[in-house]
Amino acid sequence: MQLTSKVLENAEELLKKGYQLPKFDREAVAEQTRKEPEWIHFGAGNIFRAFPAMLMQKLIEQGKGKTGIIVAEGYDYEIIDEYRKLDNLSILATLKADGTVDKTITGSITESLKADPCKEEEFGRLKEIFRATSLKLVSFTITEKGYCLTKADGSYTDLVKADFINGPTKPVSYIGIVSSLCYERFLAGQLPIAFVSMDNCSHNGAKLKDAVLAYAKNWEESGLTKNGFYEYLLDENKVTFPWTMIDKITPRPDDSVAKMLLMDGWEALDGIQTKKHTYIAPFVNAEETEYLVVEDAFPNGRPELEHAGVIFTDRKTVDQTEKMKVGTCLNPLHTSLAVFGCLLSYDKIYKEMQDEELMELVRRVGYEEGLPVVINPGIIEPKVFLEEVLTKRIPNPFMPDTPWRIATDTSQKIPVRFGETIKAYKEEAKKLTCIPLVIAGWLRYLLGVNDSLEPMEISPDPLYPYLKEKLKNAAVGKEMDVHEILYPLLTDKKIFLVDLYEAGLGTKIEGYFAEMTAKEGAVRDTLKKYLHTDGTK
Repeated sequence: MQLTSKVLENAEELLKKGYQLPKFDREAVAEQTRKEPEWIHFGAGNIFRAFPAMLMQKLIEQGKGKTGIIVAEGYDYEIIDEYRKLDNLSILATLKADGTVDKTITGSITESLKADPCKEEEFGRLKEIFRATSLKLVSFTITEKGYCLTKADGSYTDLVKADFINGPTKPVSYIGIVSSLCYERFLAGQLPIAFVSMDNCSHNGAKLKDAVLAYAKNWEESGLTKNGFYEYLLDENKVTFPWTMIDKITPRPDDSVAKMLLMDGWEALDGIQTKKHTYIAPFVNAEETEYLVVEDAFPNGRPELEHAGVIFTDRKTVDQTEKMKVGTCLNPLHTSLAVFGCLLSYDKIYKEMQDEELMELVRRVGYEEGLPVVINPGIIEPKVFLEEVLTKRIPNPFMPDTPWRIATDTSQKIPVRFGETIKAYKEEAKKLTCIPLVIAGWLRYLLGVNDSLEPMEISPDPLYPYLKEKLKNAAVGKEMDVHEILYPLLTDKKIFLVDLYEAGLGTKIEGYFAEMTAKEGAVRDTLKKYLHTDGTK
């Protein structure tokens, strides 16, 4: 069997093999979507197929939605080529902690488009979608980097500068492309719309709004757009940028899952790595647990996603829920495991939960240093959420997630995952042990050798060249002035949100770093010393 529309004609065979199939007429849904599109999503990666696309599938099957979801990609166009080979279908393998697997064919994606202004027909279709009065929401999973318009020194990137000069006709950056399409909606009569970031970052709606507004303001001031475009985006009766909290672990496609699906008779399941280093396959593997909390601000209405499990609430509650997850109960634990997992040569995250020191580390990061300053959002109990993370989600042996993947873009994550907690402690931050230990571990990780002094590949990070330069005089087993090396980094509020010396942690982190760089095996020794897993106190 090959994953194309034709395979759905073999419904009986697929059902016997345990597959859940789309319970609707895909052609009818696609036709309705083409005429009256309601939802377009930017970012065609794995999380999109595993979560937003499945939300829409559930609504259609319940009879609460008549249209599908359109996906557009503005960075890695090869992904769309792969979608089209599969007729926009996908297999979702939900890997449960009890070892069972739910297998679902996702059929709610009706169109896949390259958001490339150079491709006139495709971009013309995008403009048509944005001019449609029926369009209710534009959502995004383009990663936190996607909203960043500046380089490390605060100046605009070359792509953004080019867009500012050239205007909305042929933008090249992701946000430039989105802003150009926003302008189309403005020209169509200032139609209402919600732009919904579903990226895993703090105040994601604000980040998206700031980025789009920067384009609108620059273009309008330069006379490249009609007057009123900027004000249109500021009018919350017409345009909103709801905040969200999303939570679903979706590792890149794993070979073990591919083997399982091949046993069902599928062919051509091999994943590819695109030229832009995106991993994509005909299937997605993901955990069962999922949360999506959304600020209910949709000026043109919205799909009834509450019937698919989405929690709609106010901005304050979204913010508190996001802080609970990103700043306390999940993401800090993941980053801790990612950094030390790489240093201690683990290939899977779940295996780290069988490591005495690492289990103790994340337990204390969550329970002892995170929970005391977290605010209960009221819709999800923090302690219950954390317990689920530590006992079911991260230890799930069937989730093939890797420390290397989670360590990606750590410099962009540190401020929220640790900086906010440090800030919340105020003058009491100096009593923290495990969070500064993780920060020191991250700096040790950036040296590019593991605890056995073997070369180690550093995960992609936009600040890595800058960080590498700052740490060029640091090495394991080398006599060095740790304070001189680390001071410029530990005082950098762009990375840590706070000056770590002012917080009372700078000297402590220097000490941990010095111990971890003393010799081969020093990372493990340092963890044992400060986590006291040998039973001493």
